[in-house]
Amino acid sequence: MLDETLLDAPEALALADRRGLLRGAAEAGARVRTAARHAAEAGIADLRPEGRPRAVLVAGPGTAAAGVADLVGALAGASAPVIRLHPTGVAPVAGALRWALPGWAGSVDLLLMPTTDGSEPGLALLAEQAYRRGITVVAVAPQSSPLTEAVNGSHGMFVPMATAPYESPDEYTEVLAVGPGALWALFTPLLALLDQVGLLEAPPEVLEKVADRLDRTAERCGPAIATYSNPAKTLAAELADSLPLIWTEGDAAGPAGRRFAAVLAELAGLPALAAELPEALPAHGVLLAGDYAAGADPDDFFRDRVEEPQALRARVVLIRDRPTGGLTAAPAARELALSHDTAISELEPEEGTELEALAELLAVTDFAAVYLSLASAGIAPPA
Repeated sequence: MLDETLLDAPEALALADRRGLLRGAAEAGARVRTAARHAAEAGIADLRPEGRPRAVLVAGPGTAAAGVADLVGALAGASAPVIRLHPTGVAPVAGALRWALPGWAGSVDLLLMPTTDGSEPGLALLAEQAYRRGITVVAVAPQSSPLTEAVNGSHGMFVPMATAPYESPDEYTEVLAVGPGALWALFTPLLALLDQVGLLEAPPEVLEKVADRLDRTAERCGPAIATYSNPAKTLAAELADSLPLIWTEGDAAGPAGRRFAAVLAELAGLPALAAELPEALPAHGVLLAGDYAAGADPDDFFRDRVEEPQALRARVVLIRDRPTGGLTAAPAARELALSHDTAISELEPEEGTELEALAELLAVTDFAAVYLSLASAGIAPPA
C-alpha cells in the first residue's frame, strides 16, 4: 500500500530516503555537466576518428549499464548496430561476472564499458581480449578503480565517472548504483564520444540543453512540490497497487519505458511490463480482460481493506515522444484500455531535441519510481 500522506511531507520523505535517491534524481543535471567536463578532460573532444565503427559493443553490470546500452542503441539508430554483451556468472557480484566478445568482433568495432563499480575482473579480462583483437575500448568507471589500469594507455581510453563531492567510491557502488544519478554519470561521456565518432549528435551545447531540461524537470518533480501539480508524485500515486503496462511510442520513449519498468522492479519492488506500440496492444490485450482487469473480482467491493491486501490491477502508462508524423497508435491504445475500464496515465515531453525529450522522460519516471519506493509500505530498502 502507498502512504500518500508521505508524498506531501518533504521532511518525512527526506528521512525515509536513506539511499539518497531523491538527491540523485535532483542532481541529474549537475551530473551531466560534471560528466561532460570529465569527458573533455579525458581527451574525447580531441579524438580524430578515421570513420564510424562497424558495431558498438556495450559491456557492464546492472540496470545502469543495460540502460546505457538501450539508450545508445535507440539514439544511434541505423548508424551502427549496438549490441549489449550480457554477463554470465554464478552470482551478481563483481568477482563472479564474465563477458565474452563475439567471434566476429575486430578492429573496426568499438567496445564501451560503463560501470559504477570498476573492480570487475571480468571487464579487465575483456579489455585485454579486445586489445589483442585491435578493438578500441572506452571505459567509464570510478576514478582509481582497478579498471583504470586495465584500460588506460595503450589498451584504450578511461573516463572517470562523475560523482558528487559527498560520495565515496564504496558508498556509490553499494548504495547508489541503481539510483538516477548513475545513469547520467555513465551515459554522458559516451554521448560525447559517439558524437565525436559520428554515430549521433550530442555536441557540448546539446549536452548543456539536456542538463537544463533535467534541472527544470527536477524543479517540477521535487519533494517540495505538491502531488496535484507534481507529475512524478501523481504517477507514483496512480501506480500504487497496480500492474503497470508501460506502452511507448517513439524512439526516445522506448528506452525510457523499458528503464522505467526496470527501476520500478529494482527500487520499488513493483513488477511492470513494457512494450512498444502498436505491438503492445495484442501483447498485453489479454491482461486487460483477464485476472488483472479492473473488474476481475466482483467480490472486491466487500474485501476487508485492512486485513486483505488488494490484488494488482492493470494500469496503462502511455509514454510518447511528440509525434513527428501523422501516424500514431495512441488513439487505439486509449480505446482498448477504456473499453476494458482500465485507467490510463499519460506522459509526453515538452518540445525540444530528441535528447532533451529523452532526458525529461527519464527524469519524470525516475522520480516516480523513487517516490513509489519511499512511500510504499512494507518495502524496506536495503541497508
